[in-house]
Amino acid sequence: MHVRTLRLFSFLLGFAASIATARPARAGEVIPAPTQLPTTLSLNDALRMFHATGLDLLIADASTRSAEGAVKIAGAVPNPTFSASVGNAFTYSTGDPTQCMAGGSSVSCSPWIYQVGLTDSSAIVDSLSGKRTLRLKAARNALAAAKMSRADAERTLALQVKSAYAQVAQAELGYKFAREIASSNATTLKKTQERYKAGAIQEGELMRVETQKLESDQAQDTAANNLEDARYALAFLLGVRGRVSDFDVDTTVLDYATPAPLQSATAVSLLRAAFDHRPDLIALGYQRASAEAQIALAKRQNFPNIELGVTYAWGGYGGAGTNGPLQTPTITFGLTVPLPIFYQQGGEIRQAEAAYDTSALQQAKTTAQVVNDVSTAFANFTTAKHLVERMEGPRRAGGGLLQSAKGAFETTAVLYERGATTLTDYLDALRTYIATKVEYIGDLTNYWTAIYQLEAAVGMDLRK
Repeated sequence: MHVRTLRLFSFLLGFAASIATARPARAGEVIPAPTQLPTTLSLNDALRMFHATGLDLLIADASTRSAEGAVKIAGAVPNPTFSASVGNAFTYSTGDPTQCMAGGSSVSCSPWIYQVGLTDSSAIVDSLSGKRTLRLKAARNALAAAKMSRADAERTLALQVKSAYAQVAQAELGYKFAREIASSNATTLKKTQERYKAGAIQEGELMRVETQKLESDQAQDTAANNLEDARYALAFLLGVRGRVSDFDVDTTVLDYATPAPLQSATAVSLLRAAFDHRPDLIALGYQRASAEAQIALAKRQNFPNIELGVTYAWGGYGGAGTNGPLQTPTITFGLTVPLPIFYQQGGEIRQAEAAYDTSALQQAKTTAQVVNDVSTAFANFTTAKHLVERMEGPRRAGGGLLQSAKGAFETTAVLYERGATTLTDYLDALRTYIATKVEYIGDLTNYWTAIYQLEAAVGMDLRK
């Protein structure tokens, strides 16, 4: 007995250990390993990493797998039910041999009765009545809707990744420009200090140049902080957990260019494309079909779930007198029918109809939302395009607002060094150039962000 106890205890310990080691392995399959960012991250690499390790997208994948499980549940055939019973006729006497006579022959007497049965759990009627078919139709449409919802999650989350990437590129360009201005102001301050020592300028002019130098240092620190914040925001969307290492992005993604699909696009053509490609709108169509099948299924449930069964029974054989035969071998076919007298699925039908109405109304609302998204995104794209073109100016004319501000600053800087203009003019030209350059970088970011928003609104890649 002691050995058996030890064996049982060892088995329980091994079983518990197998569970303890299995759980982390299962968790490791669901939660991806921390992502390591490369030194230079391209937009395509960022999108690939987002698809592989983005936590929000993995959550959407889990929802899709849940819908796949619902399809298997809906199509499952009910398992048959087996039953068995045994009984004892305790008033049946086996001590009197005369009670065990049958046809003049002595037979063994037994007070035990046995019975086994098998029912189909309404599996046959479930299929013949069409209930299983309707369940599958509803579940398959729900699965298709879940897949479209996953694609819609990818659409909206990819917009966040692209926008965050553009923000990092903007912050990186802003930081580089801030360093250039800080370096230029440091050189200007050094020259101004030499002129002051030579008695060419007054102390007030030197202090104004020092102030400008310190302001550029402040701007450089602020730009560095903005770059770090933008990197953290992008890394979070890519599934990075823990410390975020320094990385650069391809700032050429902000170079101005009009994608080919948008060169001749109109709001009407983009709206037509959105109606064909927006996954949230397609998902609602599947949800509506699923709700319609649920209504038909709720009504079909009024057809009773008839159970078919067969039972075989046998027992002790026996004899004469008051304790006659217990049980002869018997096979019985049974039919069980619930009578729908008091309830006819009224609540389920009502709920299914409400779900259908909700899907229809949500589809109408989303259709209006698609129109608003496309119209707004196209208007933002058109405005951002005009702003960038005004900044860059006609290519044949040699430049626009940015080039004019830069040229004015460079000319004023030369004149200031020669003593042909005032410090006020120099500082005004410098601040105008800085403001124009920062605005230009922001306009480029807004332009590409508008394109990304337009892609999300239409549900298509418009940069190819």
